[in-house]
Amino acid sequence: MKHSRRNIFVMFLSVLMALTAVSPASAAGQGETKAKNAELLGAGATFPYPLYSKMFDEYNKLFGVKVNYQAIGSGGGIRQMLSKTVDFGGTDAFMSDKELAKADGTILHIPTCLGAVVVTYNLEGSPKLKLTSDVIADAFLGKITKWNDERIKALNPGVKLPDQNITIVHRSDGSGTTFIFSDYLTKVSKDWKKQIGRGKALNWPVGVGGKGNPGVAGLVKQTSGAMGYVELIYTLQNKMPYALIKNKSGNFIEPSLETVSQAANIDIPADTRVSITDTDAENGYPVSSFTWLIFYKEQNYNKKSLDQVKALLSLLWWVEHNGQKYNEALEYARLPEAAVKRAEVILKSVVYNGKKIDFKQ
Repeated sequence: MKHSRRNIFVMFLSVLMALTAVSPASAAGQGETKAKNAELLGAGATFPYPLYSKMFDEYNKLFGVKVNYQAIGSGGGIRQMLSKTVDFGGTDAFMSDKELAKADGTILHIPTCLGAVVVTYNLEGSPKLKLTSDVIADAFLGKITKWNDERIKALNPGVKLPDQNITIVHRSDGSGTTFIFSDYLTKVSKDWKKQIGRGKALNWPVGVGGKGNPGVAGLVKQTSGAMGYVELIYTLQNKMPYALIKNKSGNFIEPSLETVSQAANIDIPADTRVSITDTDAENGYPVSSFTWLIFYKEQNYNKKSLDQVKALLSLLWWVEHNGQKYNEALEYARLPEAAVKRAEVILKSVVYNGKKIDFKQ
């Protein structure tokens, strides 16, 4: 009888252990649940925001990872990254050596797409204008003040230009779009280089400021005679005109996926920090640029879990690969293969507590 009771007890204990044990399969399922419940925080550039919004929404649908990205401008993205208040930042101006030296650790860059900064305007009939670098620089310097200026008329024979003041619209916030635009003008205009220079925030001699690409586009659209600079997609979304700009080869180039891609046909450095404005490409659009996501090489900070770090790296890997299929529909050029290869090496170099991370690719 005692032996029988003992057998029953052993059987009961075995069943209980089987019910409470976690199998390898269920353990993996728990890991997936952690990944699916992850929430990643990012902030920065408005230049690629339409694309990031689409990418992050699709990623959430596929993998259940929520990505909260605040489009506050590249300057804000860099500041948030330096203060370690976000998982990643977005910037259209790669961080300078001076900015990187302020960081508590090594900050890495990976490009996500290519885009064009365009000169947009508000004129009756929305004519397609041709502009040169010197005319653009002098307009934003306040030296060309009328739309019927002889220099603009000479570039656009047959276009009826009004005797109307040009109202310059620029960014009011720290902006990578401003950096790209001013980087271009610094390369092509001695006056601009001497008086203004390149930067995310500038001392503008004339004009009114708008916050973000949406703010500039909105001000130009509602101000007759306005001229401003925004990322291409914002003009397309708002049905606004944009200028063809004469490049280094002497060709007037319309911004497009093809002409932006041609501008990026260059050697990509290992850290991917490179300017492609004022391109040598014969048919390249001269105000083109990469935009980057930035993050720390050492991810063990602010009590971040390894699962959260793996979720971040898996997201970034997906953006560099499968996520690229969303670029063209929103008028962003895909990354060239050379840039993707550089990004792969950078992502694989990320560590947690000094050790390399095995993440889902």
